Amino acid sequence: MASTPPAGHDNHHEHDHHPDHDHAPIAQQPGPVADASVRSARPNDSPAVGIVQATVFREAFTGRLPDDVLEQLQPEGFARAWRASLTAPPEGVHRLMVACAGEQVVGMAALGPSQDPDAGPAWGELTVLGVHPQARREGHGSRLLNAVVDVLRGAGAEAVTAWLPSYDEATRSFLAASGFTPDGAYRDRVVSPDGQTLREVRLSATLLEDDEVPAE
Repeated sequence: MASTPPAGHDNHHEHDHHPDHDHAPIAQQPGPVADASVRSARPNDSPAVGIVQATVFREAFTGRLPDDVLEQLQPEGFARAWRASLTAPPEGVHRLMVACAGEQVVGMAALGPSQDPDAGPAWGELTVLGVHPQARREGHGSRLLNAVVDVLRGAGAEAVTAWLPSYDEATRSFLAASGFTPDGAYRDRVVSPDGQTLREVRLSATLLEDDEVPAE
């Protein structure tokens, strides 16, 4: 999933569309396997996180963004941004979680309060989710998503959203298996100096247990 603005490039959301909707329930995925773990990121994880994010983003956006924009997606830029954020965290519930194979960081997930205009006061957002290609299909993505859900529920969030490129069927299928559904919202993100846009769609899920869902 690559829905965060490319490093070093200003992006502006245009033509946002946020319909009224209900959130689908989220489903927990299988638990940990040997030698695999998820934990909160530390500042010294920044170089490894930068490598994971740059690799995932370049894979996701190659052929979709201009070459000069792709060239900005470098590990060093992402690492600097994450080190600054982890050293002096922003206010509110913002977390960066990392998936590890042994001691090696192989995946990442970032979360925070939803910034969408139609967001409720208890909405969280999964802003980045990525696993290095060499470490996929080992359950790291599911463990990261479970950790994000646990953090948001612990903070009192009632729903979680995620933005992803409209063409990203792999991430859409992965999130759908965990209970996320498209809620009808979309936005066209400016991704290049000449005004090229990229369509993103929003998926959402409820974090409420069945007995917590308000009756209509």
